[in-house]
Amino acid sequence: MIPSAPHIRVTPRDGRQWSLPKHYPPEDKYHKRPVQLWFTLPVSIFGLLRFRLVLPNVKSTYLATTSRFGRLRGALVLLLTFLGLCFTVFAFVKRFGSHHRKWPGGGSPTLVFRREDLGKIWRWEVASGHHPSRRSIPRKLGLSSVLDNPSLPPSSAAPSRFKTTTNGIGPQRVYIDIQSKPPSVAYPPRPIPGSIADLDFILETCDFSEGKFVRDCLEVLRIGGGLDNGNRIRRGRIDDWKYIYVEDSTTASVASSSSLSEKKGIIRSEHEAYLDEGFTKSRHAAWEPPLSLPPPEPYHPHYAGKSCDDDPRLFHMYWTGPFTDKPYIAILSFLFTQNTGLHREGEEGHESSCTPKLWIWVNTGPAAEISELATRDLFEQLKTNMWAAPFLHPRFKNIIHFKLWNTAAQLDGLPEIRDDWRSKKTLFKSGPEGVVAMGSDLKNNLANRTGSQSADSYDKLSVIMSDIARFVLCHKHGGIYVDADTLFLRDWEEIWGWKGAFSYRWSFHDKYNTAVLRLRKGSALGHFLLRTAVKNGFDFHPFEITKYLKEARLDNLLTRLPDAMFDGAWLNMEGYQRERPPQPFFTAFEDFFVTPLVDSGAPLALGFQGFFSGAYSYHFHNSWWKPVDAAMNWPDLGPNFEQNNPDKVVEDRRDLDWSTVLKRTFEAYIRGEIPNMYGEYLVW
Repeated sequence: MIPSAPHIRVTPRDGRQWSLPKHYPPEDKYHKRPVQLWFTLPVSIFGLLRFRLVLPNVKSTYLATTSRFGRLRGALVLLLTFLGLCFTVFAFVKRFGSHHRKWPGGGSPTLVFRREDLGKIWRWEVASGHHPSRRSIPRKLGLSSVLDNPSLPPSSAAPSRFKTTTNGIGPQRVYIDIQSKPPSVAYPPRPIPGSIADLDFILETCDFSEGKFVRDCLEVLRIGGGLDNGNRIRRGRIDDWKYIYVEDSTTASVASSSSLSEKKGIIRSEHEAYLDEGFTKSRHAAWEPPLSLPPPEPYHPHYAGKSCDDDPRLFHMYWTGPFTDKPYIAILSFLFTQNTGLHREGEEGHESSCTPKLWIWVNTGPAAEISELATRDLFEQLKTNMWAAPFLHPRFKNIIHFKLWNTAAQLDGLPEIRDDWRSKKTLFKSGPEGVVAMGSDLKNNLANRTGSQSADSYDKLSVIMSDIARFVLCHKHGGIYVDADTLFLRDWEEIWGWKGAFSYRWSFHDKYNTAVLRLRKGSALGHFLLRTAVKNGFDFHPFEITKYLKEARLDNLLTRLPDAMFDGAWLNMEGYQRERPPQPFFTAFEDFFVTPLVDSGAPLALGFQGFFSGAYSYHFHNSWWKPVDAAMNWPDLGPNFEQNNPDKVVEDRRDLDWSTVLKRTFEAYIRGEIPNMYGEYLVW
């Protein structure tokens, strides 16, 4: 029987309606409907977001499987498939789901040193006095006892949120109030020789992640450093803003380094599996052989008048291609702020082991080419360059040193690198910047990449080379590396006094920016960084440096300082703290070179003293193609230098930009017309 069908109403021409039955054809048993293994389920979220979920049809899948394999075999096939899927998901989550393991492409592990060797690095650095900090040694390293720390006093001389895990045996710290004294109140005093900046205190006061503002940080740095030029006003309690101290030689109880290295050992914990958790070896490199370190360096407290022979005060800069006005203004800022002794009598200037020197490493050819130029040829090129020639004057010969950068010679000069770099198929990988190939392709394709002429031709190769140069130079020679787009804003005496390694924060990111980098010569930390980078494709990008240190639990050995100290405009560039910006207020790095009209009254009115006062430096972040002083685009240094300067400036801007005001201020000091920031005249 065919079930009754619905009727269809038909209306003929005469208007009468007829009802005709509709009949369904009988189902053909040989033409069954296809089995639907999946079905869609419409989903609506608050009526705003609508989508369809594709879900398996369990009943249809079971019927299809049992009809093909039989009831028992079909059920077994479904069970095995389900178990295999569960195992795959579990293995995938186990491999990549842990917070210690990262997804490929941004995250494979980089560790090549075993946990015991990482403990040795901590022991060596602490015993050498390179950890004058209250920050902790991670428990995961499994050190069996508290280490004696010759760079910390027996009891903390200043409150801190850090709970130290080292035993201070060094001299007590005396925090000092630095102010200009009458009658010399027009300029701030030079820092006290032997004084030290408490970088733990600065980190607590200026840490962006703790909600601290750059504006407030600079005020503390300015007042605590005595940079308010005697114009200090009542500000409530500012006794707690003292961050500069001297070490009391009468309270020192420093043990010898040799006894430290023999007395303290690393004992493997009985909870071996627990402590090894989180130390995941790189999949692309073998473990480093057991670490063998020399005896720790003898620790010498930083007293006034002490010789600096064990810690030479070297500033390093790296430059590729012809000299321009950018390194020119950076060098001028160095002369304007640092205690070079040029204000004293003497044909060649006053020099001692504590006199800071600036070593400028010049790569005259392609950034990764093995250059055959001699030092003599380098100086011949510098003499013909108007931006470099002034610094070859005999007055600066003990202060400023130009040095030829030779890639092969530098890499061959370090045992951590020399046996590996020539065998690499690729070299100088640098995070997002990419990989530079070795061999003839490098020479043929990149021969002209020796600088940046515009934003469109940004020379990434030079950036990659400078990423490795800073670590090579600091580990080989000691000192502090600063990018060539950095201006010095105050004396770094107290920074030299702090014995530890440091860099600073990459804006709001929880990462390093190595535009300023301090490493001790031949340190265990430097050895770790070089070897880890070599094993990870010669990648020295700051983000990768962050990764190396965090995975090894060594990040407390390289102090990551707030960027307010060296890069006060960066947070504003990223859109942060614009409700309370520092002075000046830049919303783009280009504002330094082309100051917006609404703010262009500040440079001339405030001058150098109003430019991020309190900070140690300012990093203007590239912009190599923008002139520092468009109207006077030459070194205006006066009669002591042979310069072809016109007598009249044509079309000088009515409102001068910040870069122009700083350049002309520095040049007036070199000409002998004004003193430097500390009231000292350059003596010719």
